Amino acid sequence: MVFSPDGVSTAYLYNDIALGLVENGFDVVVLTTTPHYNLIESELVKQPIEKKLFGLYYLSDFKGIQVYHIPLKKYKNTGKRLISFFYWHILSLFIGFSIKKINFVLSPSPPLSIGFISLLIAKFKGAKSVYNVQEIYPDLLINQGNVKSSIIINLLKKFEKFIYKHSAAVTTIDEVFYAKISSRFSDISKLKIIPNFVDTDLYKPLNYKQDLPSVFGSDNGKIKILYAGNIGFFQDWAPILFAARELLEENIEFWIIGEGVQKEYLEIEIQKQNLSNVRIFPYQNRELIPVINNYVDIHFIAINPLMEQEGFPSKVYTIMACAKPIIVVTGEKTPLYNFLENKNCSLLITNDRNSGFTEAIRKLANDKALREKLGNNGYELIVNKYSKRVILSKYADLFKAL
Repeated sequence: MVFSPDGVSTAYLYNDIALGLVENGFDVVVLTTTPHYNLIESELVKQPIEKKLFGLYYLSDFKGIQVYHIPLKKYKNTGKRLISFFYWHILSLFIGFSIKKINFVLSPSPPLSIGFISLLIAKFKGAKSVYNVQEIYPDLLINQGNVKSSIIINLLKKFEKFIYKHSAAVTTIDEVFYAKISSRFSDISKLKIIPNFVDTDLYKPLNYKQDLPSVFGSDNGKIKILYAGNIGFFQDWAPILFAARELLEENIEFWIIGEGVQKEYLEIEIQKQNLSNVRIFPYQNRELIPVINNYVDIHFIAINPLMEQEGFPSKVYTIMACAKPIIVVTGEKTPLYNFLENKNCSLLITNDRNSGFTEAIRKLANDKALREKLGNNGYELIVNKYSKRVILSKYADLFKAL
């Protein structure tokens, strides 16, 4: 769905996977959308896209990798959005058919339909399709309340199993996801665990506080607690608003960086409740995120209880790679809880989400030594087990085994 020069976490993940496969001896071609999610002018300048066949599709070059871009726009009108989505799928299919010498097709979830298009391309080209489950669909759609019809739900579940059955391999990112979807396979040997990863050359501890762009203002000496990413329904914003009210008179400031469907709601609540200690900023250039990660004192992630079983926020890797502590609000036995449990790099809040989150902030704000201890523990774990080099070799090994 997204790839460079689009500036969003899934694009960065697949940018690195593509480059890592090249480094492991593969030729890579990318089939994606036109940039539409988070447009960063400097990235568009570095990777210009060239119109082909009067704009039917576009081409660009990403560090020597050829990228096909099919037009896709974020229309406000539902009908136009569906037409654009359908157009992207159909044209992707035909362009996929036209690409020569394909051995493997790697595609991520969501949406499920990408997996189906990949199967068709692989079948036509005599290739093998590998489906990468980043989020569990249709479960996430159902839990969000976006799909309520039992007929449609059953069709989507059958569609999911069809994709699993006909893929040469399916990868998922942790043991909880593996356990959740394993019963949906007729051949469980196809299902593999390959975690996400972080670029430790980009995300790393800094021994100094680099100045931030003017939009952030000058340093006011307050303890900064940060969330950077999608501002959507997957996150639970109630604990953040509660904590901001409780800590309004304390030397603590909340930073939220990103865009999403819940941004307007947050802005209205912040204004309505006079929360002067909460500041919202737009998405920032990727190269600036490590600087921001290091600049702040504490990071937080709060996940909507209805959706915490179906997703895993990859930003946890980049935070840990910068040796920073995290406060996480999530239920027990969720993918994120399972990953962080007993790692001693975060404070996990599983009960009393509002008050527990608030007290965790107070605890870390008043204990610099604990912040440093948790941050350093997370950094060591990332370097040893979840660096880009370690994980990308697993993808290469999987393709070679197939």
